[in-house]
Parts: sequence; C-alpha cells; structure tokens
Amino acid sequence: MTKHTTTWFTSWFDTPFYHILYKERDESEAHAFMDTLTDYLNVPEHGTILDLACGRGRHARYLNKMGYDVTGVDLSENSINFAKKFENHRLHFEVHDMCKPYRKQFDAVFNLFTSFGYFEDDADNLNTIKAIKASLNDNGFAVIDFMNSEFVIDTLVPEEVKTVDDIEFNIKRYVEGAYIIKDIRFSDDDKDYYFQERVRAFTLKDFEELFEQADVYLLDVFGDHKLRKFSPKTSERLVMIFK
Repeated sequence: MTKHTTTWFTSWFDTPFYHILYKERDESEAHAFMDTLTDYLNVPEHGTILDLACGRGRHARYLNKMGYDVTGVDLSENSINFAKKFENHRLHFEVHDMCKPYRKQFDAVFNLFTSFGYFEDDADNLNTIKAIKASLNDNGFAVIDFMNSEFVIDTLVPEEVKTVDDIEFNIKRYVEGAYIIKDIRFSDDDKDYYFQERVRAFTLKDFEELFEQADVYLLDVFGDHKLRKFSPKTSERLVMIFK
C-alpha cells in the first residue's frame, strides 16, 4: 500500500487520481455561482480577480470568459501546468503559497470549494486570511466558500464505494479531533494507493475569530451558492464575504 508522507494536499492534489475521483463536479452549478457572486459583489467590468487555490482553473477560466482579468494560483504544480494551457493576456496561472500575500492587489479574491483549513499549523490559517487582505485593493472584496462543518458532520456518510474510469475508490469518512477526515483507498495497474484528506472543521464562529485576529471585516454570510440565508443546521455551504 502506497501512502505519501508529505503534506496530504501537496501529494493528493498533484495526482491524476484526485481529478478522476472528482471529475463529475457540476460545471453549470459552478458557473452559476460565479455569475451570482460577481453580480452581488458588483465586480467592475474587466476587473481583476485572484482565484486562490484554483486547482486546474475551472472557476478562473469561466471568470475570464465573463470578461475579468484573472490570476489563478495553487500549490499543485501539476494542476497549474494543466491550467497554463488556457492562458491568455487576461488569464494567468502560477504556483503560489496561499499563506503568503500575492505581489499585486485585486478587485476580488476568491477562495472557493472548501480550499481552506488544510494546514496542521493554526498560524497558517491566520496567515492565509492576512494574505487575502493584503491582496485586496482599497475597494476589493474577498470570498471564502467553505463547507458548513456542522451540517457535514451531521450528515456524514461513513463509507462509500465510488467507481470512476474503472477505478474503484473505497472511501471512509469520520471526525477526528478538530478535523473531518476522508480515507481514500484504491488500486490501479496492480498497485495499491492510499490518500487521506484532512480538513479543519471550522465553524462560522471559528472564522469570526480568525477575521478579528487578521483585522478584516465580515460583511455577509450565506448558506449556499445561490446566496441564500445561512443556517448552521441545514445549510450545505458557508459563504463569507469580507474585506
């Protein structure tokens, strides 16, 4: 059984298997979210957006098609290499550590699809919020689209088998301390693999404390990608807008 011993997200996100497992994500839903979000924030026409932890750039590419000047950054070199195939004069991708401020400022910074809470060191979570603030211009807004941890824990499916591209992924989910854990085991070409996802089960209260420490202002909280009211018990998402 092969398990990578580096930080889980740097190894798992850099494999082709990550993208195989999650290949069926709803593109139309993601596009509708970007339409709704940019309209709500009133991002200037041809404005600048930083897609923080952009993966292969699915949100960044759509935002660029909407007319925005988009920079997508991620720690995964393989994901960025893939995304670079779509670059143009108003769409750029590069490897960047989200804990550190980017070298320019933007009209909006988006951190989408639960791309937060991976770090073992709490200081890195706070540093990421500070880096987001530093990457905003004076009129800019930031968005963190996170899971609603309380809802996720209440509705957790302990075990699941998912077959994608003839690979049988055996998935176990559980809560361990402050983290929601997903163990992923599968075989491919007669080789066994094991990866683990570990995401800090941040609540709205946890984020409020981080925001206070980072000296940022929480402006709005929503419970889904249609920007409906947040309910700790029933909302699937925790979408926070701040500056």
